[in-house]
Amino acid sequence: MTRMQPDYSVYLVTDRTLCVSGTLEDVVARAVQGGVTMVQLREKQLCTREFVELGRALRALLAPRGVPLLVNDRVDVALACGADGVHIGQSDIRYADARRLMGAGAVIGVSVESVEQAAEAERCGADYMGVSPVFATPTKTDTSAPWGLEGLRGLRRRFSLPLVAIGGIGPDNAAEVFEAGADGIAVVSAICASPDPQQAAATLRAVARGKRRAAAVL
Repeated sequence: MTRMQPDYSVYLVTDRTLCVSGTLEDVVARAVQGGVTMVQLREKQLCTREFVELGRALRALLAPRGVPLLVNDRVDVALACGADGVHIGQSDIRYADARRLMGAGAVIGVSVESVEQAAEAERCGADYMGVSPVFATPTKTDTSAPWGLEGLRGLRRRFSLPLVAIGGIGPDNAAEVFEAGADGIAVVSAICASPDPQQAAATLRAVARGKRRAAAVL
């Protein structure tokens, strides 16, 4: 099975504790209506059974809409709920083991916090790099110093893998993140904590589309 070619442009990473406008399923559904192109289920506090059940619920919601579902870290949960892939960090399961378990068709992203880690992710054949964090953010406190826009530009010049930027990104700075070379922006609070997830997603999608049109003209 060949790997899918996902659209990383507006990538929602979940956090139930931040949702203010309804259940996580409600927020995800409305965010997809607004233009979210990929969803990562990241719920550190759930037991395995609840994690799988939530994954199945989101998979049932997203699959008919053609939006891929990835699971953070947990390959077992991804397999059990039929997710389209996983996202792994530097202390999670190794990429080679995740690929062997998930299969050739799965989408596997790898968080990178240094140029060396980025080089390894590209060498291994990851589908994309999660550039983490671009800016400081309260939702990710266990990471290295922020890359900043210049760091993101440096990665873009050096590597060909899709770059998904995460960390402190919202409507006010999304455009400059795309301009610095990101193929997608991963957001948590910008959508989960919004009173209107559909509008929040639509705003970010409009930025992504605008940057793509500008790039096509150049």
